[in-house]
Amino acid sequence: MNLKYYLLILLLTPFFELTAEVIIKKDIAYRKNSTEIRNLLDVYYPENTAEAKDVLVFIHGGSWNSGKKETYWWLGKNMANKNVVTVIINYSLSPKSQYEKMASDCVAALKWVKDSISGYGGRVDRIFVMGHSAGGHLAALINNDPRFFAEAGIPNPISGVILNDGFGLDMFEYLTIAKQNKQTKGFMDAFTEDQEIWKVGSPMYYLKYVNKPFLIFVGERTYPSIKLQSKRLYDELIGANKPSELNTIKRKKHVGMISQMVFKNNQMYDIILRFIGKHN
Repeated sequence: MNLKYYLLILLLTPFFELTAEVIIKKDIAYRKNSTEIRNLLDVYYPENTAEAKDVLVFIHGGSWNSGKKETYWWLGKNMANKNVVTVIINYSLSPKSQYEKMASDCVAALKWVKDSISGYGGRVDRIFVMGHSAGGHLAALINNDPRFFAEAGIPNPISGVILNDGFGLDMFEYLTIAKQNKQTKGFMDAFTEDQEIWKVGSPMYYLKYVNKPFLIFVGERTYPSIKLQSKRLYDELIGANKPSELNTIKRKKHVGMISQMVFKNNQMYDIILRFIGKHN
């Protein structure tokens, strides 16, 4: 995230604090008895909990080695103001952890949501998952690869997957074709140097298991690998008669695809709400 982005957040903070009728519960442990900061989540929900509402769980990006839930408080407030109970999670990061531990954390957070979100006015039968960048990879992976929810001992509770410029949908393709750069080592920290693991850790290889709808966003000016793999995911899902939508957002680069959502009237909110409403 760049300096201009953070300055924008700081400038808008007073506006959100004055206008938002949202309750926030921070730093809830989603793994029982855990004190690990990477296993915490925040819940943003409307004051009126009498009528159960749809739920959105957001998984942040950061190349699997950075990022934190606090950065995205505005997403939680914006969605809660649009009558969606929103959960923003932390998860383990590399190099300390690899992708499987990250996915396991995301599943543990979803299990907490399934068990607990009704206490915040959320519907346990209407849980959507959204991820940006590496968070998109994790959102798609836990939905597509059935082993993660099976290991947690629960059915997949996800009603739909929303990818915001998701990166790493096919890490095997990316790491075998893309020119190495300063980020490559970081990717190896998350996925090892074993090419077979690059496949096993990629959501693109589990499309036969997909039975939940996908909403895919891509920035017009984002990285070529994200454009290619997002389009391939969409084409393969449509080819298999599985519900999928692809939206290209004009003039947006990778970071701009998430930072634009600081504005509550951003077009992506309307698209997301339509998607959620359509898949009952």
